[in-house]
Amino acid sequence: MEARSEKRNNGRNYLIAALLVLVALNVLQLYFWYQEREMGKTKDVTIAAKTEEVLATKTKLDSISAQLDLKITEIQRLGGNVDSLLRVKDQLEADKRNLRNVNNFDNKKYAQRVSQYESLLAQKDQEIARLREENGVLAAQNRTLSEENAGLRGERAALSDSVSTYSVRNRELEQKVTIASALRAENIMVNSLNTRGKERDGGSYRARQLDKIKVSFRLAENSLAQQNEKTIYIRVLDPSGAILSDMATGSGEFTYNGKGMIYTAAQSIQFTNSRQQVDFVYGRGNGRFNEGRHVVEVYAEGFKIGEGEFTVK
Repeated sequence: MEARSEKRNNGRNYLIAALLVLVALNVLQLYFWYQEREMGKTKDVTIAAKTEEVLATKTKLDSISAQLDLKITEIQRLGGNVDSLLRVKDQLEADKRNLRNVNNFDNKKYAQRVSQYESLLAQKDQEIARLREENGVLAAQNRTLSEENAGLRGERAALSDSVSTYSVRNRELEQKVTIASALRAENIMVNSLNTRGKERDGGSYRARQLDKIKVSFRLAENSLAQQNEKTIYIRVLDPSGAILSDMATGSGEFTYNGKGMIYTAAQSIQFTNSRQQVDFVYGRGNGRFNEGRHVVEVYAEGFKIGEGEFTVK
């Protein structure tokens, strides 16, 4: 009996011991779970705080980047050098890309970078102010030069107008002098010559009695005309308006008003300003003068200096 009772007590003791071990294990497992949960919470808090720092830093860098773009544009507009700013811009973009790796984020390091960037922006503000001042001085100088140039252009334009006016007046005066110095044929007479050389006047002649014509006139006195050798041309126009000409007997071409014109006959004379007489004798050879009114035009030195006529019956 005592042996059985002792065995029963031992079994109960073993069971209690086992239960105590299980309770101890559960308590230990609960402890470890609690510790892990607390560590997870701490880690989440740390990650959340770091993420917030990263976002705040990115916002600052984005703002600095926008300001930096404005500084670069303004300095370029004012004619400054932006090479160093472009290098800073590249570094800034690299810093922004590195923010994507939250685990490697160093808030202290980025705070220093942000401070450096902000200091640089302040320096560039001073540089921009200096450039604006310099450009203002240059602009004022340019305005002064522009005004001076405008004045000079006005004076030059006025001078050019004056020169043009004087040139026009000189040309007009030269033309007037040239016109005034032109010869003038006076008392143009056209007489007829028959085959025996008998001369008739009157201006109206029978075709059968008309072998040649003699055109006579005097050159009026003109003190403005140069006393030198001059070539006189006559043009004889028949009733149809055709020019009587024969290159074999001395006809040719001269220039009048910039155009070539056929002349009937020409001769050179020495002008003496003495109302000298000039005579032309012209015959048609084997041809005859047509019936009707003929016109005789006289030219010299680019001017038409007289006109006469005769009639063939």
